[in-house]
Amino acid sequence: MGMRHAIVLLALFGSAAASAATDFTIQDVSDARKTDVTQIKPGTIAFSDHTGTSAVDSEAALSHFDEWADKHPTEKKFLALFPSYAEPTVPKLVSGTTSQVFEKLYMYVAQARFVLDRPPSAIDLSRYVNLQFLQKIDPAITHKALAPSDIGPFNDEGGTGNVNPDRTWCTGRATLICIQSSYKLEGKIPMGIMLVNKIREGSKKVADHIDFQSELSVLGPSDVDQAGLQELTTLNTPVSGVLEQNLFYVNQILKFAKFLGVFQADPNDANKTVVTAFMAIAVKASVLDEKRGYENMPVLRNLVPAQVLMGQSSFNSGNSISAGLPAYARNEIKTIAGILQRDAK
Repeated sequence: MGMRHAIVLLALFGSAAASAATDFTIQDVSDARKTDVTQIKPGTIAFSDHTGTSAVDSEAALSHFDEWADKHPTEKKFLALFPSYAEPTVPKLVSGTTSQVFEKLYMYVAQARFVLDRPPSAIDLSRYVNLQFLQKIDPAITHKALAPSDIGPFNDEGGTGNVNPDRTWCTGRATLICIQSSYKLEGKIPMGIMLVNKIREGSKKVADHIDFQSELSVLGPSDVDQAGLQELTTLNTPVSGVLEQNLFYVNQILKFAKFLGVFQADPNDANKTVVTAFMAIAVKASVLDEKRGYENMPVLRNLVPAQVLMGQSSFNSGNSISAGLPAYARNEIKTIAGILQRDAK
């Protein structure tokens, strides 16, 4: 049930709500970032994620954080909240007593590649660093500006471990906004939450909304690790810019999330730009561990967190957050690609 919230959180990054955007078609591939640019047809997005039989946990189709970090060090460097990120020890309230608990995480990582019909020099990413852009992406999520002094706190279960050692969140970048966002869960989820809270009397209540804090920023070619990003995208052309959103504080379900869009020159056509986009979501293992309780209650059997998160529950619906992470990631990236392509015309 709570898992459903997790799905929601991602809303910050966007959803399929921008109906005016150019339609793109998703083509599932084994490894999107290694897809030959010449093989990507106009209006097509090569997409892949770490789900299926190759995932560490076949039931949840998620990867354990530590194994993901070991197997994909370049991904971990750029897609974790910051390069040195490690699973933290957090204060957790259990039966009225606060204890220090090692917080295990699962990772969902999606990657995509598409081509825009204009050269890198014609793309001004700074035009997307505003609340209007975020609201256009998903009207179901409300956003407001957040002062850097109001972020956090980072001393509770949600924030512990998320302090950036390299810079203070919402500072240190020329083109950046700080955001407070909220999403009210939709469909049958709120009813399920009411039942869960009634059954779990005495335990911490589950909210029917997700609140999160994030920063949205743009980095120019001189601000990024060119060689490192080229290794991440496996494309050896100059990085012209990066659009990045970091969710560094979430009230429940997720530990952090990131959207990273890397813009590079098309190696075969100077009038085109290749975009390699990533969505990385860290889910708290404790949320998935709640499955036993749900499975034993007929009324909540379809709210098993892992199933809801991966879009395998009858509670999943629509094309946006309610659809589960795999469907949502596809729709979200399609929306962003459509907005970028529309603006190119």
